[in-house]
Amino acid sequence: MSGSDAVGAVMKGLEGPLLDELTTFYQDLHRHPELSFAEERTAALAADRLRAAGFEVTTGVGGTGVAGVLRNGEGPTVALRADMDALPVLEATGLPYASTATTRDAEGRQIPLMHACGHDMHVTCLSGAATLLAAGRDRWRGTLVALFQPAEEIAAGAQAMVDDRLFDRIGTPDVVLGQHVFPSPAGTVLVSPGEILATADSIEIRLYGRGGHSSQPERTVDPVVLAAATVMRLQTVVAREVSPFERAVLTVAQIHAGHKENVIADEATITLNIRTFSTDVRRTLLAAIERVVNAEAAASGATRSPEFRTLNSFPLTSNDAAATEKLRDAFAARFGPERVTEMKPLMGSEDFGVFGATAGVPSVFWGLGGADAEVYARAERAGRLAEDVPGNHSPAFAPVILPTLPAGVEALTTAALTWLNTP
Repeated sequence: MSGSDAVGAVMKGLEGPLLDELTTFYQDLHRHPELSFAEERTAALAADRLRAAGFEVTTGVGGTGVAGVLRNGEGPTVALRADMDALPVLEATGLPYASTATTRDAEGRQIPLMHACGHDMHVTCLSGAATLLAAGRDRWRGTLVALFQPAEEIAAGAQAMVDDRLFDRIGTPDVVLGQHVFPSPAGTVLVSPGEILATADSIEIRLYGRGGHSSQPERTVDPVVLAAATVMRLQTVVAREVSPFERAVLTVAQIHAGHKENVIADEATITLNIRTFSTDVRRTLLAAIERVVNAEAAASGATRSPEFRTLNSFPLTSNDAAATEKLRDAFAARFGPERVTEMKPLMGSEDFGVFGATAGVPSVFWGLGGADAEVYARAERAGRLAEDVPGNHSPAFAPVILPTLPAGVEALTTAALTWLNTP
């Protein structure tokens, strides 16, 4: 039996009640999002499904991570990964299963929660693939590992699982595979070798002034003016210090200062994010940020030097060339060449690569289309993709369940059986 035949045989299990069950599971996950390292409910549900399928399950890996192992004779070890965490976003999809969940952040503020990046779909697809592969274990030999990872959104979960002796517990895989839903036509897969997702660094900068009454600005050092000048100056860094042949983004996403309109605050905080595909450009950006911020503080007469705090740092995501070609051939054979497209490099970031890099094995990360195909085609013809097809992290982002869900299950199943021994 060829690998393609094995996929077909295993995928027959999705034709029964399993697809309806997975749809219900997905909608439940979507209604109950959880923040990074707080994915207790999601992790418990994923672990229960793995146990029901016959996996050896370890929970609490790196906090809330779950690792399931299914040993099925001699052969390669294949790890499939899905991330679990949601975002502090107020959902605006209007779906009947939309999230109305809220929680409190680290400062005690009540915030909304939403699966605005599709991690609920990732969990559901991996649960489905694990169930099918377990039921069809007569079609393959080797070891299948299912990883449900916490805290991808803050670039901490993969490293936390690795640091918590993940590979001592499950063994070292021969390949690590994962997928992410994107606003491309549903039912398509996107895959390319090499660098596909950027590095990212998020930095919080605290600026110090001298507060006072708004009627006496001459007695103060206004941190709001300092912050404004800093933000505007930072906008020149990419435009004037990075070659136009390189790719880089610098975004100031937050400014916080003061509590009352007639009080000049003592300090202000700005939070920024940089992304690039180059180590040298990343170094240039970080050095420029520190130089600009310190210079603006000095020019404003700041009472003390600014303080810098790194919030998170994502590594470059790069697909192994040989493994990617092998997988792309398998996808083309299974889905048809028309449904397999090139994944162009994106400025988005992931910590998926930590698993393969730490284990010293190839890894491949691909895209799964999740947008309504007709809506996408209409928007593309009108030149309105950005306006009419919500992207990841948008309050309106939600993959269409069909055909996204079965395609995601099929892609993971195909990927696993590309490496597992098929008789």
